[in-house]
Amino acid sequence: MEGTQHTPLIVELIQGLLKELRINSYADNTLMNYDYILSMLASYMHDNMIESYTPEIGSAFIMDYFSKHRLGSSRKKAITTIVDRLNDYYNNISLVVQRKQETAHLPENYDKLLETYLLYCKSNGNKPGTLVSKRSFCSRFLVELFETGYRETDKWSSSCICKASIIFQNKDAWAEIRLFLKYLHASGSINTDFSSLVPHYKKPIVIPPTYSEDEVHRFETVINRATATGKRDYAMLLLATRLGLRSGDIVKISVDELDFKHEAINLTQEKTGQPLRLVMLPEIRLALLDYIENARPNIDTKYVFLRRHAPFQRITTSVLRFAVTKYFKAAGINVAGKKHGPHSFRSSLTSSMVNDDVPYDIVRGILGHVDPDAIKHYAKLDLEKLRECAIAVPEPTGAFKEFLEGGWRRDTI
Repeated sequence: MEGTQHTPLIVELIQGLLKELRINSYADNTLMNYDYILSMLASYMHDNMIESYTPEIGSAFIMDYFSKHRLGSSRKKAITTIVDRLNDYYNNISLVVQRKQETAHLPENYDKLLETYLLYCKSNGNKPGTLVSKRSFCSRFLVELFETGYRETDKWSSSCICKASIIFQNKDAWAEIRLFLKYLHASGSINTDFSSLVPHYKKPIVIPPTYSEDEVHRFETVINRATATGKRDYAMLLLATRLGLRSGDIVKISVDELDFKHEAINLTQEKTGQPLRLVMLPEIRLALLDYIENARPNIDTKYVFLRRHAPFQRITTSVLRFAVTKYFKAAGINVAGKKHGPHSFRSSLTSSMVNDDVPYDIVRGILGHVDPDAIKHYAKLDLEKLRECAIAVPEPTGAFKEFLEGGWRRDTI
């Protein structure tokens, strides 16, 4: 922080900011998002061998991250806000809670339409948070119509509906406006169903980032298990590479969840709240015992994986991501253009099992998915199985066959 002899490490800055946000009652989801973005900032500094943080480094990180990722305006704004918050903390500027946007003022006739719609949604079981979202999107839509001269519903046209819709770049907004227009038509408030004019969000095809078995093996091998840090990292990362556990489950796994007697791991998944039982593979069992008996700080806490230095708290997901980045680099694995966080091992393990003809139900059980379709998108990576579905090319006939055999002449056309 400015004006002091000691420049805090980026990890100290992040922890300090998160603590201040927590004191100010920021939601857990918001804190997780802060932790995620700031951990990437820390990784950026690590990769570029930058030791001390300054706001200029934050700006460089934003430019670098935006240049490598296709992001919407709202996501860019969120990342910029997070880095600005860090800069404020760095400069000893008191936390200023962001002011809420004022609710758009609607004329009486449009306000009545919206309130009637929201009462209808509430009667159909919509939760308070959903109603807030509907009010925000639909009121902005109505304000746009009003301010462009369409102050009565009987004046609405296809053109004005399209213009009022395209101001949104949010798939949720479009979906809510579409439902609103359907309701207005069904209730007789408007004579035409304009809902089909609202754009549809096209979900991009996502190819899960994966690494080959050889790359995963190289990643595991490069970890120096002769050191205390290496013993911890090897044990926790095997849970990702061999079992596909999520980061949140790895960092929060407790001693009570490790059943060495029956060689099993029993935990409740942080993301879904669902119980999960996994076989404790022999190599994982040995790695866990090596860490617990020979490297883990001897303190009374339920968590398995702890910081190497006092205070001996449980590790965070940022520590896990740091380790993954470090060992990918040490193993010389090319991660250009690919995600290379802990979750990439989950993708790699899933694709490997699917490609090895492991039944979907078994794969889903190992990953702890409840949705039966949750892992099917990994099948698109199985090129050999896709080749089996290919249709044979038909034999050429007629003029095309004659052309291939050299019998086609220009004077025949």
